[in-house]
Amino acid sequence: MNKSIGDHIRVLREFRDVTQEELAERSGVSADTIRKLEQGVRQSARINTLRLLARALDVQLERLLGQPTVTPQLTDDGGLIALRDAIQDIDALPGVPLDGDPEEPPTADEWVSSIRHATGQYWAGQYSELSSTLPMLLRDGRAVARETPTELVWQQLALAYQLAASLATQAGHPDWAFGAVEKQLAAAQRASDPLAEGMGVSTLSWVLLRQGRWEQAQAVAEKKADDLEPSFHRGTAAHLAVYGNLLVAAATPAARRDQRDQALHLLTTAESAAIRSGPTRAYGSAFSVADVRTQKVNIALAGTESDPVQALEMAAEVDLSGISRPVHSASHRVDVAQAKYQTGDYDGALATLLEVEQEQSEWIKFQTLAATTVAEMLEAERRRNARLRGLASRLGVDPTL
Repeated sequence: MNKSIGDHIRVLREFRDVTQEELAERSGVSADTIRKLEQGVRQSARINTLRLLARALDVQLERLLGQPTVTPQLTDDGGLIALRDAIQDIDALPGVPLDGDPEEPPTADEWVSSIRHATGQYWAGQYSELSSTLPMLLRDGRAVARETPTELVWQQLALAYQLAASLATQAGHPDWAFGAVEKQLAAAQRASDPLAEGMGVSTLSWVLLRQGRWEQAQAVAEKKADDLEPSFHRGTAAHLAVYGNLLVAAATPAARRDQRDQALHLLTTAESAAIRSGPTRAYGSAFSVADVRTQKVNIALAGTESDPVQALEMAAEVDLSGISRPVHSASHRVDVAQAKYQTGDYDGALATLLEVEQEQSEWIKFQTLAATTVAEMLEAERRRNARLRGLASRLGVDPTL
């Protein structure tokens, strides 16, 4: 039997030994809303309301929603547990004897080429395929770094751990991701590459955001951006891109903390950097004016009071053809779907979500906002909508609501 969001709230609240009124005071969400959720009168709530309740209950949002965190297919040579074991490598601990590699590691060139392919898989949303190969890529990377400890190898090992942190976070395991970021930053230091360290901090900020540590997520990204601030006249495209990504990373938690003016200031600066750099791919990520403008849409929906009208106005300024990463385009359109739903355009919201699902059928199953939007739409539907209920079933949202 599927449990509703209200069931999860009630169980977690009772485990914390707090009343509905005490939870309301801790979260800033009305006791009436909490009561209706627990009684099943309401089956869902706005994403920002759920974030507040998750923070007050001291759990990750995915736990509150009961979101599945497994890959859709099992493989013999990889998967999420194998990824965890590769991140939390026992042999890499000080004082623990190495077993040795049973096979010869690939050459440095072969391994670097594999990391580039894996990066493409991540940004294409091919999580199942990546989860089956990334654990071995991490092990091979450590072996390659022992035998060929060049700055390029360490830089690419940092990127491999960045992929591990990102995949673990998307799959609902930010604690594993934190360990991967630690190793990403250590590898970046071995590479003597300040920009690789900057991307490591950007990844860290995102992991902290997903852990609900908004203040820290903003602080670390802003501080690193200040440290790396380039000359707009002499800065390279890669330098401007890393700097801009840090500003974007800081803007999202600022908006979650209701510091929308600060978030817009950060994104305005990031957009100036993007204009100066031009569309750039660097350090496993991409940076462009279109990328920054999608974040303006996102922050308009963040915080205790979202502004869906402003979000849609900002979305009109986004050139979708300028977004080079398929999952980033998909993420932006999920934001647009939420904004359409909040403005009463239910048909438009559903059409957008179905379009995203058609293009990113695996990726969308990991997206909390997509599932939450569908749950809200189910609760609000005036008559049964077969397309909506089919989407709900495929996303793991209880179709009997």
